[in-house]
Amino acid sequence: MTTLSAKGDRRRPPGAMRRALSRNLTAYGFLSGALICFAFFSWIPMVREFILSFQKTNFVNSTEWVGLENFRTIFADSAFFAAWANTLVFTGLALVFGYVVPFIAAIVLNELRHAKSYLRLIVYLPVMLPPAVAVLLFKWFYDPGPGLFNQVLGFVGIPPLSWLDSTTTALPSLVIVSTWMNLGTGTLIYLAALQSIPSELYEAAELDGAGLFKRVWHVTIPQTRLILLVMLLLQIVATMQVFIEPFLLTGGGPENATMTVAYLMYQYAFSFGNFGGGGALGLMLMLVLIVFSAFYLRLSRDRT
Repeated sequence: MTTLSAKGDRRRPPGAMRRALSRNLTAYGFLSGALICFAFFSWIPMVREFILSFQKTNFVNSTEWVGLENFRTIFADSAFFAAWANTLVFTGLALVFGYVVPFIAAIVLNELRHAKSYLRLIVYLPVMLPPAVAVLLFKWFYDPGPGLFNQVLGFVGIPPLSWLDSTTTALPSLVIVSTWMNLGTGTLIYLAALQSIPSELYEAAELDGAGLFKRVWHVTIPQTRLILLVMLLLQIVATMQVFIEPFLLTGGGPENATMTVAYLMYQYAFSFGNFGGGGALGLMLMLVLIVFSAFYLRLSRDRT
């Protein structure tokens, strides 16, 4: 009798079970909105892209399964390998500038004592502009005639450059645009991470005679390692899908020097009318990013 009574005391009252069920239903109700959005705008399109890559269709009255024909078509295209090469080069250059520059800017802003708010606004201002406006602004900067950059070069006695018309400078020019457009977001994220570092660590480093660079190397970077790893992954995933810069500035030229995988996918689907080829390119890009992300997360998890 004593054992049964003890067990009975440990059982949850019916009212508590109803309250727990009600809380869970409320939580799932709020979560359902995000799940529906992800389903309609992310998961369903990914499944549709997978199916589309094995089809030939005009989305009106003609759809047929063609197996691997779409993949054979894009592999036979000379722009395919150029697009992948340009995408990888763009990603590498974007890591040098778009990943490092915001971190340096955040460190500088964190070290300042005055006008922090105004400088943060200036740094974040490019993010407030619509991407198309920002890109078209740089199109004027790069103009070989009255463009701002060539005007500045002329003041210091340097001949004007064909920024977007040269196979040498076209891709780096796109990297500059991308870095400027996304500088504010990365800087504010890094700045938030820097401000969460205990000030006692910096004070101890200063007492040991550490200068700015030693404090950054021995305190800042170790303390922000997790956010640096996450931002590195997000940077690579985002730059591998670069589209708006070549679309608005160069059209993939000159001589496919700025052709990227995402832009080639757009061309196959909306310029050539080959939606299956565009789907095949999109599927390949998605698989590459999934494999890379899984490998990167596994590697970073083992090292943290």
